[in-house]
Amino acid sequence: MGIVTLDHFAGCVGSAFDIDLGESSMALTLSEARPLPESGFPGVRRSPFSLMFRSGSPVVLPQKLYKLKNASLGSLEIFLVPVARDKAGIVYQAIFN
Repeated sequence: MGIVTLDHFAGCVGSAFDIDLGESSMALTLSEARPLPESGFPGVRRSPFSLMFRSGSPVVLPQKLYKLKNASLGSLEIFLVPVARDKAGIVYQAIFN
C-alpha cells in the first residue's frame, strides 16, 4: 500500500478490522480517524493522524505491531496501544507521524 494517510482510513470509520492473532483473530471497529497537529518538520511525507479502534472483548492486547485485515484496505500492519477500558470493551490507538 505504500505510505498510508488519513484519507485511506477516513472512509473506514465504523468498519470492521480483524487482528491476526496466529491461532485466532479478534474483531475491532475503527471508531475514529482524525488529523493531528502538524509537527513543523519540513519535507514530511504525510500529515500526522490518529486512529482509534474499539474491541468488544474484555481481553487487553499488549502494545505491539499487529497484522490487520479490512474489506476496503486489505492487509496492513499497525502498531496498536491499549489506551482505555470501559463497559463496552477496550480502546486501542495508532498514531501516524
